[in-house]
Amino acid sequence: MAIRRRVVVLVFPDVQVLDVTGPSEVFSMADRFRGPAYTVELVGVPEPVLGVPRSSARPAEPSARPPEPSARPPEPAPIATSSGLRLLPDRELAACGGPIDTLIVPGGLGVGALQHDGRLIAWTRSAAERSRRVASVCTGAFVLARAGLLDGRRATTHWAACAQLARRYPSIDVAPDPIFVRDGNVYTSAGVTAGIDLALALVEEDLGHRAALEVARSLVLFVRRPGGQAQFSAGLAAQAADRASVRDLQAWVADHLDEDLTVAALAERCFMSSRNLARVFAREVGVTPAVYVESLRLERARMLLESTELQVEEIAARCGFGTLETLRRGFARRLHVSPSEYRTRFSAPPASVMPIRRQAR
Repeated sequence: MAIRRRVVVLVFPDVQVLDVTGPSEVFSMADRFRGPAYTVELVGVPEPVLGVPRSSARPAEPSARPPEPSARPPEPAPIATSSGLRLLPDRELAACGGPIDTLIVPGGLGVGALQHDGRLIAWTRSAAERSRRVASVCTGAFVLARAGLLDGRRATTHWAACAQLARRYPSIDVAPDPIFVRDGNVYTSAGVTAGIDLALALVEEDLGHRAALEVARSLVLFVRRPGGQAQFSAGLAAQAADRASVRDLQAWVADHLDEDLTVAALAERCFMSSRNLARVFAREVGVTPAVYVESLRLERARMLLESTELQVEEIAARCGFGTLETLRRGFARRLHVSPSEYRTRFSAPPASVMPIRRQAR
């Protein structure tokens, strides 16, 4: 008889709800399609634990054993997420003992308090020792880092928190671009929805590519997110300018990628000299005009390769690359694949996800 893999997901006040429900849905759906495969447990971290004062002393290790039969475990209380939705855990922290297949620590606003709670960090360290693998979603990486589980490892987190993670924990090799990173039996993922990508990768690791593909299709997702695993789109990667004229130029560029977008042409549109625009744009947006334009053009080309059957030459023209060779050089430099290879790996499958059964009349 097959044994379901035990997935334990921590739930705490102000957790990011999608960090919890996204991976949980992936494992649940894999169990439905290829079960018995997984059982998902939400383990609540109650307020009293979060309220423990900080201490420089090493906290006492809690018992990893379940409560004595005579001791009745505390009833789990609903926990409010950062969006206001409430999740009802299956059990509370003190009642979660025994072997764990996959331990998942999500992120969210509550991580600020969670990472400084001595008893929770000690529990995480102890639980990791009885887990086959440990994973974090988004800023949950800070909890793993505090527990010492990322020391000497490569890891990632939400793009906005990567610099802080690297600064606070210099022993960690922080990778700001990947959607998720595996180092040994420890997995870390980027922000929010990246937890779904990570869960799909774990399903593929356990049950094979076909099982992960079934789940991804059902959720209307890619098994592997397009874009060389970049955490965010080009539009999000570059900050919005404070100066209205540059901000308007950013919006205009996104809608006119097939036009002349040289620095000289953009400067003329903003009534600036080329030199002044280049200086102002880099200061306001964080990248040069040329880098910004190429990033948006590559992103548009990726979308067309994924969602249409247009010839690559036509996509190059529509996105303003001019020639197929220019498009190829951009893909090779940024994504390390050719446009054709990208389409093969990431285009949506033509087959329908699930057959629709007609009701008998």
